[in-house]
Amino acid sequence: MTGKEQPALSDATRGRLLFGGDYNPEQWPEEIWHEDVRLMKDAGVNSVTLGVFSWSKLEPEPGAREFGWLDTLMDLMHENGIGVVLATPTSSPPPWMGRLHPDTLPVTEDGRTEWWGGRQHFSHSSATYRRYAAAITEDLAARYGGHPALSMWHINNEYCTFDYGDEAAAAFRRWLSEKYGTLDALNEAWGTAFWSQGYDCWDGILPPRLPHYMRNPGQVLDFRRFTSDMLLECYTAERDIVRRHTPHTPVTSNFMPLWVGQDAWRWAEEEDVVSVDIYPDPRDPLGAQNGALVQDMTRSQARGPWMLMEQAAGPVNWRGVNHPKPRGLNRLWSLQAVARGADAVCYFQWRQSRQGAEKFHSGMVSHAGAEGRTYQEVKQLGADLARIAPQVTGRHITANVAVLHDWNAWWAGAQDGRPSSRVEYPDVLRAWHQALWQAHLTCDFAHPEHDLTPYSVVVVPQLYALTDAAIDNLLAYARGGGTLVCGFLTGIADEDDRVRPGGMDARLRELFGIRTLHEWWPLDAGETVACEGFHGTLWSEEIEPADPDHTACYKGGELDGMPAVLRKGRAWYVSTLPEPEALRELLARIAGDAGVRPVLDGLPEQVEAVLRGEVLFVLNHGREPVTVEVPGTHQDLLTGTAVTDRVTLGRYGAAVLRP
Repeated sequence: MTGKEQPALSDATRGRLLFGGDYNPEQWPEEIWHEDVRLMKDAGVNSVTLGVFSWSKLEPEPGAREFGWLDTLMDLMHENGIGVVLATPTSSPPPWMGRLHPDTLPVTEDGRTEWWGGRQHFSHSSATYRRYAAAITEDLAARYGGHPALSMWHINNEYCTFDYGDEAAAAFRRWLSEKYGTLDALNEAWGTAFWSQGYDCWDGILPPRLPHYMRNPGQVLDFRRFTSDMLLECYTAERDIVRRHTPHTPVTSNFMPLWVGQDAWRWAEEEDVVSVDIYPDPRDPLGAQNGALVQDMTRSQARGPWMLMEQAAGPVNWRGVNHPKPRGLNRLWSLQAVARGADAVCYFQWRQSRQGAEKFHSGMVSHAGAEGRTYQEVKQLGADLARIAPQVTGRHITANVAVLHDWNAWWAGAQDGRPSSRVEYPDVLRAWHQALWQAHLTCDFAHPEHDLTPYSVVVVPQLYALTDAAIDNLLAYARGGGTLVCGFLTGIADEDDRVRPGGMDARLRELFGIRTLHEWWPLDAGETVACEGFHGTLWSEEIEPADPDHTACYKGGELDGMPAVLRKGRAWYVSTLPEPEALRELLARIAGDAGVRPVLDGLPEQVEAVLRGEVLFVLNHGREPVTVEVPGTHQDLLTGTAVTDRVTLGRYGAAVLRP
């Protein structure tokens, strides 16, 4: 970019909160389009995403272009003041591509071809696929780059494809050659002396296809990295095409939360707008916390405002039992996203489909039509967002707690042959975030090599593999006066998944006051271990302490009297997963000692309070009314009424308070 900073979400919002969703008008006769626009305007919709799954409509046969229908829709949206997030359609190639070019189809680890008839059926390494994707992207950008309705580009959709085929294998070898330079370096990194796996030529290396027994974990780890990089190459190739035509129009591609195949820290650096899809289960008692985790992570990746690209207005269609959202929950969870930094609240999709695989996935206009509860609640939400937008759009959130997360550490730890298959990294991460959320402490996420100095408390739920740079960063943070709280199975291996001497990095052992980590003692399903003041779950460790200031010990069994929680100065190590209430109390106490407190004291259990800029969001995730103490006088931006010292929230109620 020259002459102007990188485009950003603010270039699309222009002081508004974007509100709308995926619009798939090609599924409907043209007379419905005008009715859709009327309903959109009534609901306050100001943004729609077009073209996500439209490749066969735009290119019905190789090289053909059918843009007339999209011309009409782009004009119709502009005439009605609705901006368009225009998608490249490359997530779902037309059937003719797979038929004419089988090399574009992905292959599974056991050699099966994934055929057309669904979606995401493309090989990220296929030169043919990339050529066709670039061509349709080029023509879309040339045709619509100057259209006044265009507000943002959306590249592909939910990148999530693995490929173990021959073309991917060749690309994997090239990727490895660039990374390692020599076979000796690769053999050293992968530990191929084990099981006679030494490679004598590059052509002998394959993706980690289905073996007779366990795979080489170093090979699997690099294949994860390779997959993320290949998908990122697909994204940046299309991004660069549209950016050449429209250098000041922001570009995004939507993440799936905590998807294993993308290093979203790295991806976020390549996006103008970080966007995500969030689908908590309405029946999950921790659905709001799961939403908050994704929102906190996405805001941190964006380093500011972000885009909720997809959510459901009602039920989804891919769970075993798909429950609708009770009255008021859609509004509440949407306001929660805004509270935690979203400047766009969008859905999949606008009108519920009558045919196809997702006809039972809800839309903003459900099968019940404009008179249905779903659309009526959408209208209310649109009005709410318009009221609060001037006071919240573009505002940032200040958090004093950071949770460290890294895809490479996850990938390295998620291997066969580990001490316990019950230890799933996402579950551990959620447990620690849940404890902070229930303690009413707003947190950011950070990469272990990020600058941690802005935070009073840094929490490491679990980072199995850490680079030397990451360990040095943690040590510098702790020695600089920060409070560091670390969970089990952290610092076990280096970036090549080579176990550190002593079973845990020596620098970390010294930091936490651990002389020797003798053994890991994983727990069976339903098993707990007694500790002083609480019970531990999932994991325990046989630790010989050095000189910690304080320990909470195991009680009974093989580990009786050994430390479960160690503290050395401001560095804490937790060698088990405390039960939820115990972990909440521990983190709340540690944070309090570091001077970190909730936005509001004395919050009821089901109430969430988040400060965005100067605006306080108070959200009741319970089904019963509740009164919340809010000292001082505020204006509720949702109702326009004055609030003094307390506010009463109904079931799934919300208040957005400005001093």
